[in-house]
Amino acid sequence: MRFLDALLGRTKPVPPNLDQLFALPAAALNLQAATGYAPTGVGAVCFKAAEGGGFSALQGEVDQLLALDNGKYSSQVDSYGFTWLVRQTTAEDTAGLVTDLHSVNSALVDDGFGSALLCTLVAFSNGTKSLGLVYLYKQGTWYPFAPTGPDRRDNTVELQIRSVVTDDLRIEPDLARWFPVYGAPGL
Repeated sequence: MRFLDALLGRTKPVPPNLDQLFALPAAALNLQAATGYAPTGVGAVCFKAAEGGGFSALQGEVDQLLALDNGKYSSQVDSYGFTWLVRQTTAEDTAGLVTDLHSVNSALVDDGFGSALLCTLVAFSNGTKSLGLVYLYKQGTWYPFAPTGPDRRDNTVELQIRSVVTDDLRIEPDLARWFPVYGAPGL
C-alpha cells in the first residue's frame, strides 16, 4: 500500500509535536529584548468540537478543568464554531502558561481528538499593540499574528517578529498558512 500511496501522492499526516510549545519561553525573552513585546499571561488552545459520546466525555473533563484554579481557565466559542480554551496567568509566568497549554493539548491528543486541534496562541503586547505567536498543529510550526483592527493585520510587524524568533521557534515558511485569528483571546 505504501507504493500506491506514494504513486498517488498521498501522505500520512505528521502528528503534532506538542513539545514545540516548550521553546516559547526562550523565544519570549528574546522577543521582549529585541522588540518590547512582552507576554501578557494569556494563552489559548483552539479546537473544533466534535459530536458524539467520546467528545461529550471530553467536554466534561474540560468543564472540570475550567472549574479548577480559581477561574483562571475559561472557554469561548468564536463565530466559526471553534472552541477556545483560555488560560490566564501572570505575565511573568510564561513557562507555567506553556505547561498548562501543553497539558490541555496532551489531554485532547491522548483522548483521540488530536485531529480536532487547530492551534495554540500566546498573547504579547508592547503597551499599545497586540501580537500573538500561533502554533499550528497540522504543520508543527509557529507564526506571528499582529492584528491592527477587526479585519486588519500588520504584515510588516509579523515579518519583523519572524526574524527575531526564527532561531528559537520553528517558523512556518509558507506565508499563506499564516492564518488570521481575529478576535482570538488576548488579542
